[in-house]
Amino acid sequence: MNVRTRFAPSPTGPLHMGNARTALFNYLFAKKEGGVFVLRIEDTDKERSSPEWEKDLLENLHWLGLEWDEGEGKEGPYNPYRQSERTEIYKEYLQQLLEQGKAYYCFCSAEDLEAQRQDQLSRGVAPKYKGTCRELSKEEQEKQLQSGKSAIIRLLVPEKTITFKDLIRGEIRFDMGLVGDMVLAKDLETPLYNFTVVIDDYLMKITHVIRGEDHISNTPKQMVLEEALGFPHTIQYAHLPLILGEDRTKLSKRHGDNSVTRFRKEGYLPEAVVNFLALLGWNPGDEREIFSLENLVKEFSMEKVQKSGAVFNMQRLDWINGSYIRQKSPKNLAELAAPYLPGVSIDAIEKVIVLYKERLRKLSEIGELADFFFKEKLEYPKELLKWKQYSDKDIEKALQTVEQILSLIPEADWTKEVLGEILLKEAEKIGDRGYLLWPMRVALTGKQASPGPFEVAEVLGKEKALARIKSAISMVRSNT
Repeated sequence: MNVRTRFAPSPTGPLHMGNARTALFNYLFAKKEGGVFVLRIEDTDKERSSPEWEKDLLENLHWLGLEWDEGEGKEGPYNPYRQSERTEIYKEYLQQLLEQGKAYYCFCSAEDLEAQRQDQLSRGVAPKYKGTCRELSKEEQEKQLQSGKSAIIRLLVPEKTITFKDLIRGEIRFDMGLVGDMVLAKDLETPLYNFTVVIDDYLMKITHVIRGEDHISNTPKQMVLEEALGFPHTIQYAHLPLILGEDRTKLSKRHGDNSVTRFRKEGYLPEAVVNFLALLGWNPGDEREIFSLENLVKEFSMEKVQKSGAVFNMQRLDWINGSYIRQKSPKNLAELAAPYLPGVSIDAIEKVIVLYKERLRKLSEIGELADFFFKEKLEYPKELLKWKQYSDKDIEKALQTVEQILSLIPEADWTKEVLGEILLKEAEKIGDRGYLLWPMRVALTGKQASPGPFEVAEVLGKEKALARIKSAISMVRSNT
């Protein structure tokens, strides 16, 4: 079998992590089986679809490395891959169903349908269309249409049990008698999701539909429609587990912004995001957690996809991202971090980034952590310079000692090793390392937490380091 999977998003909002995972699993399965990964744009919702969201979708798929074989921007044997350009195809099949008496026009008003629904709910009955218009003859339907009465198109749904094998969940059975006659289109020019997807999957020869478990109820509807159209049941289905927030409810907007763009802007690496998404519902069967996209293709199998929901754990994403950050060379990392330190040269960032490489969880942190390296003047409270019980006079004396020692070190010897050796020896004489090193580090950084003072001083250089020590002395002196 020539495996063909598809990712078919609607450009009605940003690409979210849940949809990105769906795209990833379709990509992995197709590549593992030597098949084809198709991108289809389902933009029939004209009011909500927009070029802005389509651009977001395409850019983020490229960023993640999920390159499609056929679809938007790439020629393929089943063009077009955009639903808004396939209206005539859908219209032909709608007319076929109407002519065969397998579909009909329904003239019930929205108010009548809502009244039916509320009545059924009040009686504890599952809501479904009760078939008011299904017995209308073709002549009666035509007469109503010619009179200008608005209508939707419904499929005659047989009261039967639909059974299918889910590749993740095993056999699933649905009683279609509980569904009622479903809506296929608002009119001949405006088909709806369950109709268009069946047509496209058939014509594009899709072999495997891999999607979220919230689509399980759509599968039997689509299979009934396949039967009505005379399409064979050849598609295999796999419904992925829900992604859950840390409160174990379905991940949604109330858990915050979970768009791919958000994580991209915050400095998560694409390989880390892909790695993290793969582990949301898939398990390699051992303790490994770091996988490149190439390794995921080799390792992936539907048998290892779990049924239960997968928790979106930010700490795990941070850990994975940190692991990938530490694999980068200083030069590469500096280039990636440049957007978070605007106006700073790559060479300057490279000197700084090595100090933070081991502790960074995401690249955006570098802006706040390392901004002090590139400021002309630091602003911080005088109290931050204080160490233990020492007075302002003591702090001033400690900083003067540091200044005297640093001024005597030649620029040629200005390394963290030399600085550390000389200053630590002096601190040992005093008997309290913090007495010298705490105010020195604060004077150089203006922060409570930072890399060590020797590393910082080396990157700042002798002139800038001494200027900051002198500024701290003036601050203490002016307040004593």
